[in-house]
Order: sequence, then C-alpha cells, then structure tokens
Amino acid sequence: MIGVLPTVSVVIPVKDDAERLRVCLAALGRQAVTPLEVVVVDNGSSDGGAATAAVAAAGGARLVREERPGIPAAAAAGYDAAVGEVIARLDADSIPGPGWVREVARAVASRPAVGAVTGGAEFSGGPWGLRRVGAAAYLAAYHVALGPALGHPPLFGSNLAMRRTAWEAVRFAVHRGDAELHDDLDLSFHLGRLVGVAYAPGITVRISHRPLTDAASLRRRFARGFRTVFTHWPAELPWHRWRAVVARRRAARGRIVLDRRCEAD
Repeated sequence: MIGVLPTVSVVIPVKDDAERLRVCLAALGRQAVTPLEVVVVDNGSSDGGAATAAVAAAGGARLVREERPGIPAAAAAGYDAAVGEVIARLDADSIPGPGWVREVARAVASRPAVGAVTGGAEFSGGPWGLRRVGAAAYLAAYHVALGPALGHPPLFGSNLAMRRTAWEAVRFAVHRGDAELHDDLDLSFHLGRLVGVAYAPGITVRISHRPLTDAASLRRRFARGFRTVFTHWPAELPWHRWRAVVARRRAARGRIVLDRRCEAD
C-alpha cells in the first residue's frame, strides 16, 4: 500500500532545442500530479542560452547553466540542483503524458529495494504505424545489448527517475567530465551496484525519432555506447557485475523482511 507519494523534481538538459523544450514543459504543465519543480539545464546553447531561458521562464521552470560541454555534465548539474525526494529525467524532446509524474512517484515508492527506475517510449514522429513498434524495437535492442553486461535493465535517459539519496551516493563517481559518454548508461553502471535499477512499464513518454534518421548521429551513439562500457571495464566486467548485483539484491531482501518484522512487532 502506497501512502503519500514522494515529491518529484524533473531535470531536463538542453542545448539549442528551445522549441522542443517548450512542448515538453507544456506537457509537464498538464500533469495530474504537479512536480515539485522543473530544472532546465542549458548546456552552452549557441545563443548564450537566451531562448532556453525564455522558454524555461514561460514554462515555470528553474534555469541552471552548465558550460562544461556534454550531456553528462549537464544532467549531473541538474541532479545536483534538484531538491525533490525523487529526481526524474527527461530530454527536451520527451513528451510525457498527463499521468507521468504520478506514475514516476508510484514506481519509485512501490519498489523499496531499488533506487532507480526507467520506462518505455514511443516515437512522436515518423510513420504512424511504426511509432510504437519502432520505439519498442529500438529500446528492446538497447536492453538486450546492455542488460547482460549490467546485470539489470539499463536506464534510458529520456525517461528515468531515481531517489535523491541514490544520486547523492554516486554523484562524485559518475564521469560527468567526459562528453563522449552516454550519461544514462554511465549512471546505470554506478547505481546498479549500490541501489538497484528496475524497469517500470507504467512510465512511458513520447520521444523524437530523429536519432534514427541521422546516420552520423546513430554512429555517434554507438561509439559513445562502446566508450561508456569500456570506461567501466575491466573492473565492471559482466561476471563481476552479476556477483555484486546478486549480493546487493539478497541484502536488500533481507532488509525488507527485517523491516516488515519490526513493523509487525
């Protein structure tokens, strides 16, 4: 039984994407449960962040500036600034449905043994018949390729949430200074060992299909994926990960059983 839902801060890293940010913020303004705050992080936009700042102000968001290049630095700056009990992450092109914040809070609150959750997506553009199927195939490939290496589902940067205490446990360990890493995958490596990651089917957003329409962008994504994995090897080779993850899960189950016994007493 879930009691009072935890407060949710939403973090959105942005660079030269003010118009998509406007749509994202409008969707956040229609939520059934209002987020505690929305933190927009401008990551060195070419206009000095003027358009991002104007859109953020119009949408009721708090603006943070991060001049170090790359999404890892921008996302981490947003997480550092967030004050909610849960820190959720969207990209500027993410479009959450009206129940997204509520479902994020429920997904975290209902999973006491994990510190972070991630959800699914469908494309907001492209051929209508491929929007859901294409996004499902895209995310399935991501999970199949990286789940075995991690020992748990990988976090998806366009739709994830974590306890603020979980972020505080890894904030000095993540590779925020390397612009050529996937920040969500890097975060997955760090959080999975300590607090666990779970897939929550109830939290879904719409995302742009643009990563799949630009061959250069797709190659860059693959290169960053390999770089992120190899940055964590050999210390995080799969067999090391699985041993650590299994040990953490057993310890977490033991704590939950003990807490329930204490509550019963």
